[in-house]
Amino acid sequence: MSQFDNVSVVKKANVYFDGKCVSHTVILEGGVRKSVGVILPSKLTFNTGAPEIMEILDGTCKVKLAGETDTKTYGAGQQFSVPANSSFDIEALDNVHYVCHFG
Repeated sequence: MSQFDNVSVVKKANVYFDGKCVSHTVILEGGVRKSVGVILPSKLTFNTGAPEIMEILDGTCKVKLAGETDTKTYGAGQQFSVPANSSFDIEALDNVHYVCHFG
């Protein structure tokens, strides 16, 4: 799916890591929340509260989940899951466009 229909968008952007990651919260019918954003080339660590599925729309990144020793590479059309109350290290090799699905 290339777009979300019939949604509300929180107007204020979520800006993390001095602007290296910028996203907007999208609220679908029924209250389902997602974020749509971009990570600029960088190495970052994200912490999770809820479980997340990171869907990569464009770009390439290397990801290491907390507690794992292997780093995996993801590109457009791929996704990875992160458990609740965890973290992941991500290296964006170029601009990485993503959708984060919560819960």
